[in-house]
Amino acid sequence: MNFGLQHALGGFLCALPLSLASSFLAAPAAAQGHLDAKYQATLSGLVIGKGDWTVTVGDKDFSSATSGGTTGLVKAIGGGHGTGSVKGRVLAGKPIPETYLSSVFYGKKNETIRIAFTGERITASSIEPEPPPTAGRIPVLDAHRRSVSDPMSGVLFIAPGREDLPNPQACGTKAAIFDGRMRYDLELAFKAMETLTLASGARVPAVVCAVSFKPLSGYVPSRVAIKYLTARQDIDVALAPIAGTRVLVPLRVRIPTPLGLGMVMATDFSTTAQPQAARRSN
Repeated sequence: MNFGLQHALGGFLCALPLSLASSFLAAPAAAQGHLDAKYQATLSGLVIGKGDWTVTVGDKDFSSATSGGTTGLVKAIGGGHGTGSVKGRVLAGKPIPETYLSSVFYGKKNETIRIAFTGERITASSIEPEPPPTAGRIPVLDAHRRSVSDPMSGVLFIAPGREDLPNPQACGTKAAIFDGRMRYDLELAFKAMETLTLASGARVPAVVCAVSFKPLSGYVPSRVAIKYLTARQDIDVALAPIAGTRVLVPLRVRIPTPLGLGMVMATDFSTTAQPQAARRSN
């Protein structure tokens, strides 16, 4: 799997580095919230990677950081690891990225991606080392650099309304993402409500959304992986809320592959809220 798709779909784990449409309006976050989570990636039931993810959502700003790497046989064959971070503002309860940084190391290969935003418009982006031109790659238009997010803040989904979370309405959106190379949408649709039992023993209520992968630019249409992912109708993500906010994040991602079911699942999911009254007294 190339670096672009690692960011596109492994972005749910974010250690192997998935914004909302600009027309999507959300209610303001009720309080500040924090998430500390650990994830495990498996393929056909075999553990192939582990990662950590932290998210802090405040009244005016937010930050998120990840780290992770391959394990077991995959590590023995050609170990890889990565880190990612994003910082930005919170506007009407919605995280708006300002700076994004991702570094991936795999064997002798390494790649660092930087993206800068003003509002939801990309003002600068770079990949180091600079990749060679790829024949057949669809150019990224200027229009595709607007109303867009990075792969990390793009999967901080905002639930509309004021009903208790999680709820089916949280799936009524899409993520418009640029990962430094490729511009794509992730369209969500309600699938089911489910309570997941984590390895830690915690039971976490979640809303399960079907996910459709829609590449727009920066990709090569003839590549098998692109064709495969675009055609899939059985990718899904289970979302759970960060306490004190209307932000939901991936708790589990399932992606069928030719080698079996690929899954990223939280093994620990610790989220806390700081009440409004406590913050006003600071």
